[in-house]
Amino acid sequence: NSMTEQSQPVPKPVPEPDEASMPFFQGAKQGRLMIRQCTSCQEYLAPDRVICTNCLSEALEWIEASGKATLHTFGIMHQRYHPGFAAEIPYNVAVVELEEGPRLNTNLVGIANEDIRVGMEVTATFERQGEVDGNDVYLPKFRPAG
Repeated sequence: NSMTEQSQPVPKPVPEPDEASMPFFQGAKQGRLMIRQCTSCQEYLAPDRVICTNCLSEALEWIEASGKATLHTFGIMHQRYHPGFAAEIPYNVAVVELEEGPRLNTNLVGIANEDIRVGMEVTATFERQGEVDGNDVYLPKFRPAG
């Protein structure tokens, strides 16, 4: 019967690190939140930036961020967009503003969805997402500070 649900849970998609993003993923695996910094104007940038949004320089380097952030905005997902997330519905999707300035898309952990408040202080924590080519892939999530 083709209508029968598979009893085997579908795995969540795992991001595949490439050469450009490798320092971010290596840092996450070591419990370090890596972001970009422009060597021309010292602007802090999100990890996915390849050009400075302030001065347009391409001279960016990887630095370790403090991991401290403030919750900028969030949403609660009630719809299943990927079968790998079925067991987690409803789950939160958040945007945090790092102490250094850049904003990251992430998820909050260690807090009930109903207790999430915009403006709350959060701190980075790292969770294993799965593996790619035999390597564990970790991603930063954020939990309430304190």
